[in-house]
Amino acid sequence: MEAREIEALGPGERPALFDRDAGVEEVREDVRGIVGRVRDEGDVAVREFCREFDDVEVGNLDVTDAAERAHERVDDDLLDAIRTAADNVREFHERQLPADWREDFGGRELGRRFRPLERVGVYVPGGAAAYPSSALMGVVPATVAGVDHVAVATPPAEEMNAATLAAIHEAGADVVYSIGGAQAVGALAYGTETVDAVQKVVGPGNRWVTAAKAEVRGDADIDFLAGPSEVLVLADESADPEFVAADLLAQAEHDPHASVVAVTADPDLADAVAEAVEDRLPDCERRETVEAALDNDASGVFLARSMSEAVLFTEEYAAEHLSIQAEDDEALLDRIDSAGSVFLGPYTPVAAGDYASGTNHVLPTGGGARRFGGLSVETFLRSTTVQRLDRDALADLSGTITTLAEAEGLDGHAESVRRRFE
Repeated sequence: MEAREIEALGPGERPALFDRDAGVEEVREDVRGIVGRVRDEGDVAVREFCREFDDVEVGNLDVTDAAERAHERVDDDLLDAIRTAADNVREFHERQLPADWREDFGGRELGRRFRPLERVGVYVPGGAAAYPSSALMGVVPATVAGVDHVAVATPPAEEMNAATLAAIHEAGADVVYSIGGAQAVGALAYGTETVDAVQKVVGPGNRWVTAAKAEVRGDADIDFLAGPSEVLVLADESADPEFVAADLLAQAEHDPHASVVAVTADPDLADAVAEAVEDRLPDCERRETVEAALDNDASGVFLARSMSEAVLFTEEYAAEHLSIQAEDDEALLDRIDSAGSVFLGPYTPVAAGDYASGTNHVLPTGGGARRFGGLSVETFLRSTTVQRLDRDALADLSGTITTLAEAEGLDGHAESVRRRFE
């Protein structure tokens, strides 16, 4: 890995950095067929896809009982860690609960109230790795929001991962299904003989899961379409290159398509970070995955001409995870609007948010942070506006209402006001 100058990036290199996508379109047609069969054939199709894609013969798709007993298969230290993380995630998300309100605006009593969805589905990835943390991040906010029925789908295995099942149970899920991939999203969205349909499907997954969420959107709501994980470290000369390199390598082990970036205006730091990455690479347990991520066109160490240029680069990149390791990190943060989650200072690694600080790690990728935020309690709520007008308040507004209604050719609207004063 070598540091590259931002000003030297050509027109062919910039799209790879700033127009990252989840690779959904490449599998969209296949996913459409999978989802369609699950919608039409139910459990039969789900079991067939479990055999085809997971190489598992699934008997009972409902594994809620196994999740309730999973703590018996998990050692005490791991179970304590799951419970501590769950408590922290719950505490942070409880602060997000909005309060209903009503106020008087001169005879116009106006307000807003919030109510949870009744049924949601949370996808918890599996496959090559176990992700108990994703169970906490998806299920806990839903329970805090007050969702009545939280269903979880997670990929099947000959022996389901005990840590993931224990985390699902500790987070408060009501039912757990042994289904993965696009077929899981289809089952949650449309229902099968075993799976009850939900109103909304949330949670991270590979491009097949993401494509399935795109396919069902409209029939069931979703959180957002997320691609491979990514981190950008914005650093100045005060940063420790070993810390920066460690954060890049940590994110790179997620996925061969992950994007890992460091940007700085200090040439010595840029070279030191690149060197530290190369030095530590041989010791990475998931070296093949890490190397692939480092070789991505959307990854690299970039040298800016100034910190202002580095900030502009950071804002345009709109990273899922933004780490700011600089002397005046708060001042830099004030200049950046687009990021999924921000990690300030040398002792706030992205791993803290991934697991246990309390913030959510289901975040927008591919520049999505320019348009929306990550998973939260609000994801599982709907709002309703409420109003009551007294006679004087309506009289004060009657001219405005009738004038606008007549301008739109909607005389019935105007008449509904006039009638009240005849």
